Amino acid sequence: MLTSRQNPLTKQIRQLHQAKGRRQMGAFLLEGTHLLQEAIATNWPLLQVCATPAWQNQHPQLWQQAIQAAPEQTVSDDLLAYLCTTVNPDGVVAIAARQPQRQPPTSASLLIAVETLQDPGNLGTIIRTAAAAGADGLWLTADGVDPDHPKVLRASAGQWFRLPIAIATDLGQTLRSWQQQGYQIVSTLPRATTTLWQADLTRPTVLLLGNEGAGLSPDLAAIADSAVTIPQAAGVESLNVAIAAALLLYEARRQRQS
Repeated sequence: MLTSRQNPLTKQIRQLHQAKGRRQMGAFLLEGTHLLQEAIATNWPLLQVCATPAWQNQHPQLWQQAIQAAPEQTVSDDLLAYLCTTVNPDGVVAIAARQPQRQPPTSASLLIAVETLQDPGNLGTIIRTAAAAGADGLWLTADGVDPDHPKVLRASAGQWFRLPIAIATDLGQTLRSWQQQGYQIVSTLPRATTTLWQADLTRPTVLLLGNEGAGLSPDLAAIADSAVTIPQAAGVESLNVAIAAALLLYEARRQRQS
């Protein structure tokens, strides 16, 4: 049983707490039973799995699946807590390999793009909601939160593995490319005169949102074919970006099913 904080494996896993370590190692951290289940279910490549004896006894089938996919290491409860970013880890942690960007399919009908998103919880929630609403993929800008931040993975409730997520080095160029393929770009702006309910979201669409503080930049807003607003009660300045994304995604789903 591994108990030492000075062990090379321990140090390696701790490096994955930071974006720099994840980039250098070409790997990221999976914390908890559900994320491990989703990684195995989607055949995501695993490099190492660590679990406490109690967790192994509680999840014998999943443990067998995990050790068939990657080298295993039994660790103490104290060390497992040290390896994780969560306050109360449930007994298992794994190292997963980074893979090339998962581009949305060419047959995509509904995409979402977010500029300079900063909060990992917001990103994870958007991923989870986009998958639930039937979106085909998510585009992000390179200056936003790291997509494989541990909190993003947890907030996505495992849908991170199922929704194509790509980083655009030039989101404006990417949006123009989608326009050339026949997609409409629909931005969200508080000053827009069209509500999300009035917009036609049945066409192939890219929903475009800005970041938590500054919103959408003028350059990207100018590329959009149209802009919509989400009506709010007097005195309310704005909605959380993940909530706004959810409303737009589900309005698009409603229209397409009606």
